[in-house]
Amino acid sequence: MSSSAPLIELLIAMADDELVLGHRDAEWTGHAPILEEDIAFSNIAQDEIGHSLIWYHLLEPLTGLTPDQAAFVRPAKDFRCCRFVAYPKGDFAYTVVRQYLFDEAEQVRLTALAESTNEQLRQAAAKLLPEETYHLLHTKGLVERLGRGTDESRGRMQAALDIAFPQALGMFESLSSEDQLIRLGIFPGHRALQRQWIERILPVLSGASLSVGVDGSGRPLGQPDLGGRIGAHTPYLLEALSDLQRVYNSEPGAIW
Repeated sequence: MSSSAPLIELLIAMADDELVLGHRDAEWTGHAPILEEDIAFSNIAQDEIGHSLIWYHLLEPLTGLTPDQAAFVRPAKDFRCCRFVAYPKGDFAYTVVRQYLFDEAEQVRLTALAESTNEQLRQAAAKLLPEETYHLLHTKGLVERLGRGTDESRGRMQAALDIAFPQALGMFESLSSEDQLIRLGIFPGHRALQRQWIERILPVLSGASLSVGVDGSGRPLGQPDLGGRIGAHTPYLLEALSDLQRVYNSEPGAIW
C-alpha cells in the first residue's frame, strides 16, 4: 500500500457520501411539502455537493482525477459512499431522519478532523464545520417538531427511523486502512466516531418521543447496512449515478 493510499481512501469515502446525498436531497427541489423546506433542502443539497468538491480537490493531486472526473466519470463500483446516502429519498419523514443522522455524523467526523495531524484535513474541517452546524440546527429542529407533533407525524418519523437507523450504521463501516489512519493521527477511526454519534443522537431522539434499538450499554442493535466502503452497492446507487452523470456524459470532453 502506498503512503498516500489511506488518505485517498478516507477522502473518497467522505467526498462520495456528500455528493450522493446532495443529489438525493436535490430531488426534493420543487417537490417538498412546503415552500420553506423546498428552499431549505435545495440549499442543503447545494452545500453537500459543494463540500464534496472540497474533498475531491484534495484528492486530485493524489489520484490525477479532476473533481469532475471523480464525480461524473467513475463507475458505481469505484464509489466508496456508504449505502445509506444512496437510497431513494422516500417520503419526507425519511429524508428528514436521514439528513439529521448524517448531520450528527458530520459533526463528530469534522470535529475529529479539525484535530488531525494532516494540515489540509484540519483546514477543510474548519471551513466545513460552520455550514454543517447550520444543517444540523435545521434538521434537529425538524426532528423535534415532527416527533412531538401529531400522532401521524410521530408515527411517520418513527417508521422512518426504524428503516434509517440500521442503514445509518453503515456510515461507520471501517476502512481497509483504518488502523494506519489511526496510528498516524489522521483520523480517530469509525468505531470511536460511532460511539460519539450514538451519545449525541439518543437524547435528541428521546426528547422527540422517538426511539432506536440499543442494548443496556448503549450499543446499537440490528444489522448494520455495510458494503458501500468496499464498493458493494445496491442498485439504488446505479440509479442515482445514472441521473447524476447523464448531462456530463451526454457531451464527453465538453467544457461546461
